[in-house]
Amino acid sequence: MHQAWRDSQAWTKFGTPLSTTSNEACKLFDATLTQYIGWYDDPSMQGMGTCCDGMLKADPHFVMGHVLKNGLNVLGTGRTTRLDSDLSRDIQDMEDLALRQKLTSREQKHVEAVKLWAEGEMAKACDIWESILLYNPLDILALKFAHDSYFFLGFSTQMRDSIGRILPHWKPDMPLYGYLLGMHSFGLEETNLYPEAEKTARKGLEINPNDAWSTHTVAHVMEMTGRQDEGIQFMSGTEKDWAKCGLLACHNYWHWCLYNIEKGNHEEALGIVDSQILPRAKNSGAMLDNVDACSVLYRLKMEGVNVKDRWQDLYEICRSHTDDHILVFNDIHILMSLLGVEDKTVTHKMMDSIREFIRAGKGDNRDITASVGLTLCEALIAYDDEDYAKATELMYPIRYKVVTIGGSHAQRDLCNQFLIHAALKSTKHEHHKLARHLLMERKALKPCSPLTDRLIERAMAIHIE
Repeated sequence: MHQAWRDSQAWTKFGTPLSTTSNEACKLFDATLTQYIGWYDDPSMQGMGTCCDGMLKADPHFVMGHVLKNGLNVLGTGRTTRLDSDLSRDIQDMEDLALRQKLTSREQKHVEAVKLWAEGEMAKACDIWESILLYNPLDILALKFAHDSYFFLGFSTQMRDSIGRILPHWKPDMPLYGYLLGMHSFGLEETNLYPEAEKTARKGLEINPNDAWSTHTVAHVMEMTGRQDEGIQFMSGTEKDWAKCGLLACHNYWHWCLYNIEKGNHEEALGIVDSQILPRAKNSGAMLDNVDACSVLYRLKMEGVNVKDRWQDLYEICRSHTDDHILVFNDIHILMSLLGVEDKTVTHKMMDSIREFIRAGKGDNRDITASVGLTLCEALIAYDDEDYAKATELMYPIRYKVVTIGGSHAQRDLCNQFLIHAALKSTKHEHHKLARHLLMERKALKPCSPLTDRLIERAMAIHIE
């Protein structure tokens, strides 16, 4: 996982020079970037956070160092300049430093892109990163920031093509090359090119078995193609390779859990939840880990599994983010935790906060919240109130807009399952008929799905006049 870190001369020779006189800052920039790309904390370097702090200690005026630090903060989706004065100050300091220095055009664009993202303009930030890649296709920071942002926006085609455009400029012996295959494979998977995605991901794993993103792609392919047994075998057989990538390990355990839920192995799923997903989510506090934990508990709850008091730790973390509104994807999972502990007071406050954000906010997520997010949240609350007809009537008209909340096909499938469960539980006969049609649609897309088969049995048991 470790490689020799690049100094100033090496970055210049590579074609992406850094405006700093500190070789130490350049090396720690490489160390931080490498861990970010690889989703891991390098114990020999005391982790990504320590490297990032050391980088700016080596040169407090290193603009690209500030770009990397601030970019990691805003793309982590757990902090927002609307509510975090320290983050706002950091963004302003970065801008001020950029104005006082003679930077390359590439570096100036990086500053502008991170500032736009912090202001909620994710798509515009991506446009700037793409403009960087047009002239600097070896700038993997621009590539990775855009890749992650496309994922947040549900821009699957852009996520695929962004990597495809620059791959011919890279050579296999270049630092971090293997990770590009993992990134490209995920874009292929999210555009339903499953054989190509798996082939590309396995090439990435041949180069680096510790590439957790390539592992993640294979997990997605097996999920989407109904290969549950093979998926469980794959995840268990490679666990030693990807579990050390702590920034993504919880999510890969989530995939492992999904195979078991699909097969109806609820005890096995709960075992993974209790031994891996919940402890990792609690320890990291990261939104990615916590939304995964909320997602898996909600899926089990819809399956009729008693998840007992497992919501409590997630609630303790999530309730501090009820006013963030950085991503609709995060908001709906945060809401699940509030509903899980039956905190109606905080639930009402969160809904008021969402409506105020729509009224006074700005940016991509504000627009997505207004068109989809608010209705999604209202549907979750209606379901929790056992008003399944209302939940169905809220959810059905927006089902094809759910892609705008971002995430993957597998993650958004929770919304598909939710609509089916609501329709089955509704008191209206037309909703029962709708449920049957949705299940036939689901069966056509993924023939090998024990979960779908169980739901079909339930649907057929309901008498429809």
